[in-house]
Amino acid sequence: MNLTFVLHSGKFDDLTIARADGTSEMIQCPKQGIIPHDMVHYAVESVLAGRGFLSLVSEGQSATYGTGGAGEEESIERLVETCQAEMWGGRVTASDFIATYEHACAARGHETLPVLPSDVAAIRARLDALSQQWADVAINGALTLRL
Repeated sequence: MNLTFVLHSGKFDDLTIARADGTSEMIQCPKQGIIPHDMVHYAVESVLAGRGFLSLVSEGQSATYGTGGAGEEESIERLVETCQAEMWGGRVTASDFIATYEHACAARGHETLPVLPSDVAAIRARLDALSQQWADVAINGALTLRL
């Protein structure tokens, strides 16, 4: 599956999802001061190979679906949110990152996925690389990622 993020000057960027079966769809990504939310999903899901938003979309689920409220999908979403919080607020130790993730899951009644400090380091490295690539994209330019 190819994910093509297009940077715009307004309040939204675009994401075009091209699945292996030839189907595609485009969604808008609200700007949030860091890389797009779905790009954070890419970083997390490509490192952990978890069944989150992008895995479900690659299998044919509409990109506009609402989360089901349970299972690995929600655990991945909490991990993505933990990454975003860190990107906005600054890095913490890997153990504090994992504790924050576990607390977020517990607060919503979701199971946690096993996340090791080495996983946190790999996700952070992927996020750093994506942040640099996204910063280098010109207005109306694109960044395509393959999952």
